Amino acid sequence: MSATAQNANAGTTPVREGYGFDEAALVAWMTEHVEGFAGPLAVEQFKGGQSNPTYKLVTPTRSYVLRRKPPGPVLKGAHAVEREAQVLAALGSVGFPVAKVYGLCTDEAVLGSWFYVMEMVEGRIFWDATFPEVSREDRPAYFDAMNATIAQLHGIDPAAVGLADYGKPGNYFARQVGRWSRQYLEDELAGRDPNMDALVEWLPTAIPEGDETSVVHGDFRCDNMIFHPTEPRVIAVLDWELSTLGHPLADFAYHAMMYHMPANIVAGLEGIDLAALNIPTEADYVAAYCRRTNRQSIPSWDFYVAFNYFRLAAIFHGIKGRYLRGTAASASAKDRAEAFPVLARLAREAMDRCR
Repeated sequence: MSATAQNANAGTTPVREGYGFDEAALVAWMTEHVEGFAGPLAVEQFKGGQSNPTYKLVTPTRSYVLRRKPPGPVLKGAHAVEREAQVLAALGSVGFPVAKVYGLCTDEAVLGSWFYVMEMVEGRIFWDATFPEVSREDRPAYFDAMNATIAQLHGIDPAAVGLADYGKPGNYFARQVGRWSRQYLEDELAGRDPNMDALVEWLPTAIPEGDETSVVHGDFRCDNMIFHPTEPRVIAVLDWELSTLGHPLADFAYHAMMYHMPANIVAGLEGIDLAALNIPTEADYVAAYCRRTNRQSIPSWDFYVAFNYFRLAAIFHGIKGRYLRGTAASASAKDRAEAFPVLARLAREAMDRCR
């Protein structure tokens, strides 16, 4: 990710116009529902958070994070903060690195939309997939930490943590292709793209045989993780809005797509001299995941990459629609909207490699 994009997403800013709420009502709710809470309270808005506005809540003794549905009309099924709170609580119960959830509010009368409050985890976020802040010698350990964390996630039995009904098991690719195709086609304001149209037609015909189900994150990137302040260890995985029950190889391929992703769109390694930076190759990274998940290999790898480019392009198409409607939560929404046709082209190119 470029320095400009990082600056647009990292840190906090005063609450932006249109995203404020009744802070006195929040104090009253937290006093009743969050154990140990004590004001006074100061509210800042995180620059990032493409879909659900995210706020830093500062008190004299500790800080919290609030995630809420955006104001205004939203697409059906989108911005489900209640699902985020559910998966965080479930995964945290078995030691997976996530922030602790203090409370969920589904009473719109409090802030005007549903929200939840969670722990503010202090650590490091790397917005650049080359991990420039880390020494060359230590860099492989940070990649291995990401690899181990996603493998850990995919090894958790959903039913054992109360997530058996967190999504529909089976037929993940068919359902996802259908979902993102519908959202793309229905958002007329954001427009059509011939490359996306080609993917909508081709993807349902190319789904590999075989099926698996696990909890999937849906947006597993280095900048959605908080690392320990000094150690190569993931202490919290962020942004669970797209999580569900799904195919673990789709989730892992999205993460590994960093090897093909231009750095000016999201954290990516395209064109980077991996050996010079001591970053594992894509083949070595995939092999490490396979060892951790007891796989011999990942057949149809190119399909999984093509699917994920399409899915990300569809997400950016949705951001474009929200930007045009004036409901996008992130200050970088305009950049994401402009990146949509680039992702659509990359998706088409990935599709062509599969043929």
